[in-house]
Amino acid sequence: MHDTTMTIREMCDAYDVTPRTLRFYEAKELLFPIREGQKRLFTKRDRARLKLILRGKRFGFSLEEIRQLLDLYDMGDQQATQLQRTYEIAQARLQDMVEQRDELNEAIDDLKEQLKWGEKVIVSMTKTEKAAE
Repeated sequence: MHDTTMTIREMCDAYDVTPRTLRFYEAKELLFPIREGQKRLFTKRDRARLKLILRGKRFGFSLEEIRQLLDLYDMGDQQATQLQRTYEIAQARLQDMVEQRDELNEAIDDLKEQLKWGEKVIVSMTKTEKAAE
């Protein structure tokens, strides 16, 4: 990686994203590459922001939440506000994920029970058909 800037292709290769994704994040004011004509050059700051964007998306944060958190970086309080707000959003997201997991586990258990019932019915029907032959 370059110490100063990376091209859009280098960013795509390094972070496994598409050029369209990078342009989208730029349009949403999440990234601010240097523009030289048609060429976009991404700074070290853009790379750090992209890492945070990708991590936030992985955890299910909305792009608006991510943008707001990134904007808190420049408040001048050594990122204390940014860290506090990130922590609060992450706690809420974790609770949502736990609830979703619990609901999914319950649905899985219910489906397993239905499959057991269905298996018994199929076996019973098969026995009845063979007895009738």
